[in-house]
Amino acid sequence: MRLILASQSPARLSVLRSAGVEPVVRVSGVDEDALVASLQNPTPEETVVALSAAKAEAIEHDDECVVVGCDSMLLFEGELVGKPGTAEVARERWRRVAGKSGVLITGHTVLRVSGGEVVDRASAAESTTVRFGTPSDEELEAYIATGEPLHVAGGFTIDGLGGWFIDGIDGDHTSVIGISLPLTRRLLGQVGVSASTLW
Repeated sequence: MRLILASQSPARLSVLRSAGVEPVVRVSGVDEDALVASLQNPTPEETVVALSAAKAEAIEHDDECVVVGCDSMLLFEGELVGKPGTAEVARERWRRVAGKSGVLITGHTVLRVSGGEVVDRASAAESTTVRFGTPSDEELEAYIATGEPLHVAGGFTIDGLGGWFIDGIDGDHTSVIGISLPLTRRLLGQVGVSASTLW
């Protein structure tokens, strides 16, 4: 069975490829800010799951496939934050999190499509504690200058340049990269698909 990844994230694609899956990538174009604004007092987990579901549902489905949508955000001191977008926001965010911990929450939605129709779905979120290091001012400016932290949830990676500044994690590292393999396997099982059939 074909797996369609409803994400433009190269990190998610890399995780799946390393796990033996060659997904078809289709980008949803969901207006994330508008969707979040429409939610009524959601928990952080409900927010990322709603975003993952919207992405999975927005793309064009094949007649027979499974679709996986994901969305990650960082919960830090009670605030849920996504991609910084600008160097200024990334710098301010790193100065706040340095030497502290946050929780990277990744929402996952799996759709099973048969006959061109969604016949089953499953969603859940995975939370992993991230312990941030304290980069020097010079290191932080060098990191921001690469552009990497501007376009990733929470303004950091563990599988790229940001890995230099992460002291450790408590939980599933693939979820921090962007797609939890254990959770995705469980969700696939809930819709009647064995992960091993996707290899």
